[in-house]
Amino acid sequence: MEKPSIYGLRREELVEWFLEHGEKKFRARQVWEWLYRSRVTEFAEMSNLSKKTIALLEENFIINPLKQIVVQEASDGTVKYLFELPDHLMIETVLMRQEYGLSVCVTTQVGCNIGCTFCASGLLKKQRDLTAGEIVAQIMLVQHYFDERGEEERVSHAVVMGIGEPFDNYGNVMNFLNVINDDKGMAIGARHITVSTSGLVPKIKKFAENGLQVNLAISLHAPNNEVRSSIMRINRSFPIEKLMGAVDYYIEETNRRVTFEYIMLSGVNDRPDHAQQLADLMKDKKKLVYVNLIPYNPVSEHDQYSRSSKADVLRFYDVLKKNGINCVIRKEHGTDIDAACGQLRSKQMKKAAAK
Repeated sequence: MEKPSIYGLRREELVEWFLEHGEKKFRARQVWEWLYRSRVTEFAEMSNLSKKTIALLEENFIINPLKQIVVQEASDGTVKYLFELPDHLMIETVLMRQEYGLSVCVTTQVGCNIGCTFCASGLLKKQRDLTAGEIVAQIMLVQHYFDERGEEERVSHAVVMGIGEPFDNYGNVMNFLNVINDDKGMAIGARHITVSTSGLVPKIKKFAENGLQVNLAISLHAPNNEVRSSIMRINRSFPIEKLMGAVDYYIEETNRRVTFEYIMLSGVNDRPDHAQQLADLMKDKKKLVYVNLIPYNPVSEHDQYSRSSKADVLRFYDVLKKNGINCVIRKEHGTDIDAACGQLRSKQMKKAAAK
């Protein structure tokens, strides 16, 4: 069996592991700093550890579980990575250059079972969950990408919005969040981290109780059950009434704002009456909600959908604003490098199949 990545251990778990193996507690601090401050890629580089301790680590762990297959850099500075896992499955990770810093969008599953009919990620059914170490490694490899180029920029933000449903891999995602948020490691602030879910109601409530100040985003994409059920299969299990009830619970528990993601699909969910329905859905919580209107990235396998026109997007935006709903039209990133999540992986799989 493949050895696990040490990136998957929270700091307190690393302390416990060293104590169980007869080592002093401070060894965990040393290793943690080598991993996340010095960002070494081999245990042998940890120069203040004994050969015995290094051998113990090498016997039980690997550091990086990912292999870089393809890197694409867009004209706007967005970088898209295709990584291979130890079992030869492939995932995508995206780096976005924002005004506020470097933000990495991570993947949490190989494939997705949520069944959104407009999404490239769901073209491959879920193969497995990623381990916490495999999720952390995505950010570390992006950081190494800049380190190797002699650039001093640091990854400062993370969004859990890549391939898969994060709350369907809840335990590993929570461990990942704890690792990257640790103030003695990567120290990515909780308020600089956003987790997106398509609406797993029980997990939203559980997330509300975890105590982390991490941001929550809901992939809504429709203002009523009829439209949402037609484009998002999950709505049949957790219709909008249950979803909004979970959102209310989250807001009551945390007093934190919730972002609603809304992909604009021409003629499907982008009419003025849809905008008014969405505004009505948000009106009792308008101070703590934020709507993100997202231009659709066309997917050849889903040719029934097309991008809403700029005029329709602006009309939709105006209805929300007139109803006092905070909203924004998302700035696009990486439009010239297969920006939709899942497209790079799908292209690589097609190339392999053609050989």
